[in-house]
Formats: sequence, structure tokens, C-alpha cells
Amino acid sequence: MVRDAYLRAAGIAVGLIREPAVAEAWERESALAEFRVSGLVGHLGAQVLRLPGLLAAGEPAGEPISLLDYYSGMPWVGADVHAEINVKLRELGEEVAAEGHAALVRRLDAAIEELRTTLPAAAPDRLVEHAGRAIRLDDYLVTRMMEIAVHDDDIAVSVGVETPELPSDVIEPVLRLLSGVAARRHGQSALLRALARAERAPSTINAL
Repeated sequence: MVRDAYLRAAGIAVGLIREPAVAEAWERESALAEFRVSGLVGHLGAQVLRLPGLLAAGEPAGEPISLLDYYSGMPWVGADVHAEINVKLRELGEEVAAEGHAALVRRLDAAIEELRTTLPAAAPDRLVEHAGRAIRLDDYLVTRMMEIAVHDDDIAVSVGVETPELPSDVIEPVLRLLSGVAARRHGQSALLRALARAERAPSTINAL
């Protein structure tokens, strides 16, 4: 079940954030251009911290957007590192991290403890609102697992620790999502060739 998988992914992310190497690198530049480690960790932490508020809010009206369509309207997909949306995302990450490493870990622990109760209790067809659009809760959780998987790796590389291994019920939906977004962005043939025909693979098939 995706809700259980999300909680596992969130716990792994918090375990990574808790690492002493993350605290030691807090003020340094990360592996991502223009992102300090603190801001990147804040951005990862937000994938957990925002969910209790979404669940507490009223359910949005209207038809939910599909998982793949969710990404088609996102302004940060393919945007330059200096684009306004990416500058804003870095600023928001720093805001989440502003109280420091230890305080962020405490907030994350509390959020996960709350989510262990509220997430399983949410209706199977529950909708949430994100970026001004309605999306099924379970689809939204897949998008958060993708963020967690990608940024776990970013942070691990940034601070010199091993990237956490994710269980199959986390990584498999993440890879399906990224493959679907990549195929929509570059075409099915490009993705197929990149995975199966190195001699005619395109130079890039990045999903995001």
C-alpha cells in the first residue's frame, strides 16, 4: 500500500537527515548548483512536513489531475537553475531549515509520528490540493516518494555518505513515474533506446 510505503520512505529520509555528516556539512554548498546543504535538507524535509497540513485542510473540489499530468504543468520541470521558480524553491528550503539541524530533525520526528495515525485514517479516495490543483492523496504520495528518492541521493552525495537503499514498494512506483514522465517528455522510442539500445540512445532522457 502506497501509504505504508510513503511512511517507510519518509523514515529513511529522516534517518539520512539525522546523520552527523549532514549536520557537519550544514553550511556548505551541496552537489546541486546554488543549493546549500541546509536548504537542500530543508527541501527534502518539506516532503514530510507539508503533508499533515494538507490532510488537515478541507478536501478540494473538482476532478483530480492524473499523476503524469501533474508534472506537465509544473514550471520547475526543465527550468534553468536561475529561473525564478528554482530560486524560490531554494529560498523555501532554507526557510524550512532556518532553525538548524537538530530542530529540523525534531520537527520531522513529530510529523512522522502524527502521520502514522492520520495517513492510514484518510479515506481511500481522499483528494488533496497541491500547487493549486486537486490530486488523489495516493498519487500525491508517489510524487513525494519520488522527491525523497531523488533528494536522498543528492544529500548523500553532498555529505559523502552512502545513498540509502529504498525498499521495492518505494523505488518501483518512483521508477514507473520517472519512466512515464521521461517517455512523455522525450517520446517512447527515446526511452526504449536509452534502456535497450546503447548504440542509438539519445544524449538525454531526463524526466525532470
